[in-house]
Formats: sequence, structure tokens, C-alpha cells
Amino acid sequence: VLIHVFATVGKSMSWSLQCRWLVGSVGLICSAILVSCAPQKHTFTIAAAANTHYVMRELIDRYEEQGGVKAHLVVGSSGQLTAQIIQGAPYDLFFSADMRYPQVLSSRGLTEGELTTYAQGYLVLWSMVIDSIANIKSLSDPHIEQIAIANPQTAPYGRAAQQALQYFNLLPDLEHKLVFGESISQTNQFILSEAADAGFTAKSVILSKGIQGKGYWMEVPRESYTAIEQACVVLKTGHQRQASVDFVKFLRSDLGTSILRKYGYDTYTDDADRPVDNQ
Repeated sequence: VLIHVFATVGKSMSWSLQCRWLVGSVGLICSAILVSCAPQKHTFTIAAAANTHYVMRELIDRYEEQGGVKAHLVVGSSGQLTAQIIQGAPYDLFFSADMRYPQVLSSRGLTEGELTTYAQGYLVLWSMVIDSIANIKSLSDPHIEQIAIANPQTAPYGRAAQQALQYFNLLPDLEHKLVFGESISQTNQFILSEAADAGFTAKSVILSKGIQGKGYWMEVPRESYTAIEQACVVLKTGHQRQASVDFVKFLRSDLGTSILRKYGYDTYTDDADRPVDNQ
């Protein structure tokens, strides 16, 4: 459309004016695209760790069905999202894959109210090419050439995977096999595409609709890594505080916790700081 208009209007312009008109028009179009992609004023924005991607979609759908404010979801590693929030990203609510990143934001005065520990997640070893996974030590098999893991520096599930490998004294021998994803989402892509022979991901991923039943997986022994306690927090950088508070209340409701458990998380009650075991 722009080329057609340029061909028509440009006939009456000098070359310099044509160039300025074209550049200005492209700028307007790009601005319109950016505005259309941005969350609208009647929505609130949830920044969520990649391990919660699938469960968060279902939680948002059910929340909106009950008349809740529409939510715009942004997914990434906990560390990446934290850096964006510190730099001023206008997120309303942050769901981390650990406690540490929300605490960092709280220490910088970027949060409203207290942290809410909403779930405990679990680590699994997953493969699309191995017929069965009986033991984590099978990763030493020479037929397994690449092992996907989320970046331990920014992704709590990557950090847990690294701890598990250290616990079983496998890290020194397997370091050359490791391929790092920016987040659990990219790690999942490595595994699903068979770019990696096996990889570590969140239990919530392999229990999600569309992925459940694909490949072979085993839960990594829980004693081999620090418990993955996940917290959320309302942010001062957002503009929809009440919608954020309401969504957290929904998350802690019977319906919200039942959805979390369906994806393999253990949930926390309001009157105790211990998870309700999903097993």
C-alpha cells in the first residue's frame, strides 16, 4: 500500500521531498505497529518465568472467564525479566521461578506489598530420542552427545539442573555436552527439535496440553537440588495494582491451586509456609 501511494503522490514531489515523505511514512507505520502490539490501558501485564508459560495461559483464561481484567502475558527467564523490570519495563505483576529475583526487586523498592510464594516446581530430565530414561547417570552414555539446560545464571531451573549434575558427580564429565538455552522455553525447543539428545526442564512443561505424552521423561531426584520455591510480587512499575492483587487472590483460590497442581506444582496454603504435596 505504501509503495502504491508513494508512486502516486511522489510524482508531484522533488526527489528530496519524496525521500523525506517515505521515511516519515515508514516511521508512522512502525509506530502504529508498536502501539497495536502493546498492551492496552484496560489490560494488565504479567511477566512470568518460562516454566509457568502453559499453566499461566490456562490461569489467565479462567480468570478472564470469571470477569477479571484482561491480562497481557510476557514470558522469559526470571533473570531476564528482572533486568527488564529494573530498567523500567511497565509490568504489573511478576511471577518468578524462585524467591531470589523477587527479593532483588523488593530490595530496590520496586514492589508493592509482600512476596507471595505460590508454588513449588520440580525438575525433570526429558528426551525425544532416548527410548527410556531410567537414571540420570545414563547421561554419561556416549550416544548422548548434547544435553540441553537453561542458563544457570538467569534461569532457576537451569541452576537446579546444574546442582543435580554436581550432586551425582556428573558435571565434570558432562560439561562438554551441555548446550544452554536462554530460558526453559528455548531449552524445550532444543529437546523437541532433537537438536539435543536430552535436556532438563520443568515438570509443568511435560504435563502441559500439546506436549504431554511426547518423548520420555523422569523426575530428577528431589534431594539433588535446592527446592524450587516460586514467588510472585506486584510491581510499582505497573499501572493496574488492583487487577494484579485480584489475580493473585484468584491464583490462591481453590480453582487456581487446582490448576497449578494439574501441571505438577505443589501449592502453598494461606496459613502455612509449606507446600501442599501434589503426589
